[in-house]
Amino acid sequence: MAFVDWEIKAPSLSTCNCAFGCPCQFNSLPTYGDCRAVVALRVDEGHFGDVRLDGLKVVGVFAWPGAIHEGHGEGLAIIDERAEEEQRDALLKILSGQETEPFATIFNVVAQMTEKFHEPLFRPIEFEADAEKRTGHFSVAGIVDTKAEPIRNPVTGAEHRVRVVLPHGFEYLEAEYASSTAKTTGAIENDWAGRHAHFCTLHLGPTGVIH
Repeated sequence: MAFVDWEIKAPSLSTCNCAFGCPCQFNSLPTYGDCRAVVALRVDEGHFGDVRLDGLKVVGVFAWPGAIHEGHGEGLAIIDERAEEEQRDALLKILSGQETEPFATIFNVVAQMTEKFHEPLFRPIEFEADAEKRTGHFSVAGIVDTKAEPIRNPVTGAEHRVRVVLPHGFEYLEAEYASSTAKTTGAIENDWAGRHAHFCTLHLGPTGVIH
């Protein structure tokens, strides 16, 4: 099957309500029974066909009643308000797993496991991520406020660094792990602190992670 030629290279910060490490990364069940996630990225280089996507930001808010692979999730996409109509359409197609081999990317996997998508929003998005320092923040006024910081040793308070490699991953090849605090309101409500976060660079196309 022929797909639209698309590619993105984007620093990403993902957070979820599970304990540090996120059991999903190891094919285990979620820490507290359900899975809730708030994620963001900035496309540093990207295109969808002839449509350039450079510099645009995206936030996603998700919730599943159980493990992601059990499905029945709901999701909300928030697109950078600066995106023009054709860029909005392109980003929404990528995020919803279209023009992609089945289960080849994190976007396609999430889309397959989500049965309800709320109407997308177009808002100003703040996004900062420093994978080396494991610090970051992204927000959408009145809807999303999320930050990440290094995991700390519970006794000494020293930074605890964790890096995970997934040679055959559908999201990333390598990620820095961190601690997250997240709060979302509106269509999907979330509120947690001291939970999982990871920083990575998404380099994806129609057939999956680009090596």
